[in-house]
Amino acid sequence: MNDLSKARARWLEIGEEGEAQRIDNFLLRELKGVPKSHVYRVLRSGEVRVNSGRVKPDYRLQVGDRVRIPPVRMADRKPRAVRPLDLPVVFEDASLLVIDKPSGIAVHGGSGVSFGVIESLRAARPQAKVLELAHRLDRDTSGLLILCKRRSALVELHRMLREGEVRKIYLAVVKGALAKKTLELRESLHKHVTASGERRVSVQADGMSALTRVTRLKSSGEFSLLQVELMTGRTHQIRVHLAHAGHPVVGDDKYGDFALNRALKQRLLLHAAKLSFRHPLGGEPVKLESPLPAEMKAFLEKMLP
Repeated sequence: MNDLSKARARWLEIGEEGEAQRIDNFLLRELKGVPKSHVYRVLRSGEVRVNSGRVKPDYRLQVGDRVRIPPVRMADRKPRAVRPLDLPVVFEDASLLVIDKPSGIAVHGGSGVSFGVIESLRAARPQAKVLELAHRLDRDTSGLLILCKRRSALVELHRMLREGEVRKIYLAVVKGALAKKTLELRESLHKHVTASGERRVSVQADGMSALTRVTRLKSSGEFSLLQVELMTGRTHQIRVHLAHAGHPVVGDDKYGDFALNRALKQRLLLHAAKLSFRHPLGGEPVKLESPLPAEMKAFLEKMLP
């Protein structure tokens, strides 16, 4: 371990690239190699200061803030190398980066995953001062994912997402035939962690409000292809709402029909297909589309000809 006997605290002044970032996330990036638990320990203890005062982990930095970073022990082990990922770029300008994420790749490291989309892109673009996820997709969901290259774009896009100004449309293959052409699912959702540490969501009356709009595009007696529009952005919202309605997404290993999944041996057939919004800085309309992945297309051609 490093010798801290002569080490001194550092003071950093926050520029535009750090504006509105949470102090805990700022420290996790600044102190690469320091265990996450230790970063939160020095925050709670008051060793980290902003403008000479204590702050909570959710404090959002402002331009001109002076942050005291105490000397900390770095892990002796070498960090695991981040493997470059082949991530197709759908849209890019000075503020935004939109990729077409393949199924099976996490958006960030953690929970047994050493790295994901964000770590891979940061490694591939070391010159980028800011590169942050604007939203998330589940590991096994494919499709359009927005990242921000400017803090101001991230703050505005988060506001737009909260206020429903970003239209997100998914395609899902589900078990069974929907009785109606259109459906609105409004069950409230409650997020919890299982005894084994897995994050799960369930329908619960006192949960967070949620709204999912569903349109049947194609159907057989066994399966349906749905267009699904997220009106709120709750964790696992589409998967939980559809499972609760009796039409679990094919390949869903958390909320799906496990016997059917074993028989089909399919990935999660959920794809973030379309995004439309006004550019968070320029205001011009942005409309993006991702074609169906080959494995989803093949399943539909076989099961829903």
